[in-house]
Amino acid sequence: MYYGARSKRSLRVALMAMPSVSAPPRVLGSSAIVVAELARELRHLGHRPTVFTTIDRRFASARTATPEAPNGEPDRLAELRHASASWAEIAARGAFDVVHVHHPEALPFSRFVPVPTVATVHHERHFSLSAHYAAHPDVAFVAVSQRQVELSWEVPFRAVIHPGLDIERHPLGRGGERCAFVGTFTPDMGPHIAMEAARRARVPLLLGGDPHASYLEYFEREIARRTKNGIAWAKSVDRRQRLELLAKSRCLLYPIQHEDPFGLVMIEAMLVGTPVIAFACGAAPEVVEDGVTGFIVHHAEEMAHRIRDVESIDRKACRARARARWGSARMAREYASVYVEAMDRYAAKERTASCRRSDAFTPTSAAADEYSSVTLVPPEVDVLVCTMRGVPSATRPTR
Repeated sequence: MYYGARSKRSLRVALMAMPSVSAPPRVLGSSAIVVAELARELRHLGHRPTVFTTIDRRFASARTATPEAPNGEPDRLAELRHASASWAEIAARGAFDVVHVHHPEALPFSRFVPVPTVATVHHERHFSLSAHYAAHPDVAFVAVSQRQVELSWEVPFRAVIHPGLDIERHPLGRGGERCAFVGTFTPDMGPHIAMEAARRARVPLLLGGDPHASYLEYFEREIARRTKNGIAWAKSVDRRQRLELLAKSRCLLYPIQHEDPFGLVMIEAMLVGTPVIAFACGAAPEVVEDGVTGFIVHHAEEMAHRIRDVESIDRKACRARARARWGSARMAREYASVYVEAMDRYAAKERTASCRRSDAFTPTSAAADEYSSVTLVPPEVDVLVCTMRGVPSATRPTR
């Protein structure tokens, strides 16, 4: 993985956010927060980011181009419309050193605009998407955790860059008696396990988040009917309310049940001094330092035991360690290095392609006539023979 030297000049960076989530987001969402934080920090480093996002959000630190409003839920056609509008604007301006995309629908358009492209993968492994990424070897792919690289082995990742947050927006919290769970109420996020662990430890628990539309029956059965005897639901929480909830909690419970490639709420908690007790799944073991910023556990009983032990972790030390590891300034510096490497690779490829074009074989007229005589289309018609990757592999009549 490459993190080269910091660029010595100001880079013109096009940041393409997902249209289904506004950026900066009203609620927690990894890709939208990454774009928002990255734009601000790149500006602080002296670079010139332009964010291609949605019309209802504005950045104080970067210019914006806004082709479409967010719809709140992933919509593949909306993603394509957003990508095509963004790439058209990028091509029209012709003023960017690098394009940084955050959704897979944007990748095919990179072949038509001559500019280096970087892509961050924010989701867990998906077979068809992994094949889609592998079909774009010229794109510099970035993973958000080492665990993501291990599981998505088909993707040609060039770097691992953990997301970061503005550390100054996370003051030290005083903690409290209760535990906290923050996230969407789905089985793979494990809110029911957090409730079980809190009951076993005999400590109160405050749940912050919303039920997922696809899991309303689960929510009613496992969550809503069981919010009693010290377990309460704070319903929807915005970013300010979420930080307040975390700051006033003794620990964050993160009983993740799937291979989540990161989990921003963990670093939000640690940045306000709140330790995290997480299941050993996904990137949690990379994020939580056992005994320093929290504990890694394997089941509800062990989680309940660690809830009682969490007072042994010093909140100030937890926050100091989180500030050293999870700042957005660190993230922006690492991305700037990846941008420079992508630009260097692109320039080298262009030089190689230029040399090959100059040495290309030009058939004689006799050879061309012989070739044309056996084709299925007239010789004056250009035929684009597309490979499975969708790249034209020939511009001459087929045999």
